[in-house]
Amino acid sequence: MDHTTHSTCTTILVGKNASYDGSTIIARNEDAGVAVNPKKFVVVQPEDQPRNYQSKLSKFSIKLPDNPVRYTSVPDATPEKGIWGEAGVNAHNVAMSATETITTNPRILGADPLVKNGLGEEDLLTITLPYIKSAKAGVERVGSLLEKYGTYESNGIIFSDVNDIWYMETAGGHHWVAQRIPDDSYVIAPNQTGIQEIDFDDPDHFMYASDLKNFVEQHHLNLSENFNFRKIFGSDTQLDHHYNTPRAWYGQRYFNPETVKDKSPMSHDLSFICHANRKITIEDIKFVLSSHYQDTPYDPFTPGNDSQKMPFRPIGFNRNQELSVIQLRPYVPSDYSAIQWLAFAANPSNTLVPFFTNVQDTPDCYRDTTKIVDSQNAYWVNRLISLIAADHYHAVMDDIEAYQDQLMGYGHKRITHIDNKVEGLSGSKLTASLQAANEKTADHVVKATRKLLTTMLTKTSNGVAGSFDRKHY
Repeated sequence: MDHTTHSTCTTILVGKNASYDGSTIIARNEDAGVAVNPKKFVVVQPEDQPRNYQSKLSKFSIKLPDNPVRYTSVPDATPEKGIWGEAGVNAHNVAMSATETITTNPRILGADPLVKNGLGEEDLLTITLPYIKSAKAGVERVGSLLEKYGTYESNGIIFSDVNDIWYMETAGGHHWVAQRIPDDSYVIAPNQTGIQEIDFDDPDHFMYASDLKNFVEQHHLNLSENFNFRKIFGSDTQLDHHYNTPRAWYGQRYFNPETVKDKSPMSHDLSFICHANRKITIEDIKFVLSSHYQDTPYDPFTPGNDSQKMPFRPIGFNRNQELSVIQLRPYVPSDYSAIQWLAFAANPSNTLVPFFTNVQDTPDCYRDTTKIVDSQNAYWVNRLISLIAADHYHAVMDDIEAYQDQLMGYGHKRITHIDNKVEGLSGSKLTASLQAANEKTADHVVKATRKLLTTMLTKTSNGVAGSFDRKHY
């Protein structure tokens, strides 16, 4: 059984007092185990939500409740290996991103083995998001499912609403803990257990499996006086030092350089809860989640560097499939406060596009991703651009950065324009107006992206290996 189709991601969480506008913001790259794993952006209506759910990758099945609500989702383009809904917002303006694959140490796996036919990343969004009315309720639902059914992998799972962000980590087959991210803080989570000290007497900020303390005591798992979830349940391996921790180090170096100036990219003691030296913007999040160690010796695109020999795994690279940055805004009516910023394919060469989530459908160029390459389609046009950019980075980066700046500005302008246009609308008139606005946004962006592809193809095609210049003969 292959559970490695979607294997590695990077998460950023920003509390409402740490963000530039008072929003809660959650973001996660979905990184597949291969470079090409087409994704689409859809709205799932209650009538389309399964009642008897069956996983594709394991024998896990569950009867789901009869009261789902509408929600957005970013599933695989084709369902052969399951849904993999990844990230979305439901009709109650609760957001979820599932999941961030993390690591667990062998002593935990011996005491609480993974469950071969338990639930996993393929399933989590579909069996959770349509049934929750708050971020905390998301933790409660997944916690009860984990304790009943178990899981075949260790994951970090994100829930947010306009007030709260909860980050949940599983460990072993059935155990878990969740922490409410403080409002003035941010988190970068790079595929390893992150949550540190647990306060069992603070239910407003910590939730956990019912037998967590007894389990740790019974199996002699705690090697220190404090209850540090990362040290008890997590890992600190050579793979972590080269694959995981450097990503957190680079993000923290960007947001609060003073606190990590004496730290190594391979440091095992980077903080989970962090404080930036400024308010964090959508552009900051996109920069970090697109980053490849710029301005350090570890950038694979530095002239003379061999990307195959670089010591650390970048954040933005060829295996990025989609990035959802979910912004829940407190200063506009809740009927149009939720925005799912979306980008497809490799983040160094794409741009975020803002979509209002209170809609009945998504634009067809994002919804109808094909299995076969189609440059009319948002996923594929970005995938083609990323391939050219990887081989011609310095020749095309000026074009890409100009495109990114232009479209990020366009996105912010669209949000302001749409907010003003729909003010006072409600019900079906509001959702229809938001949906039409999303269509216009998507059309503009895809046209601009196809224009960038044309520019890049034109610029790079003349200099390929095997070209023959007639003017010299």
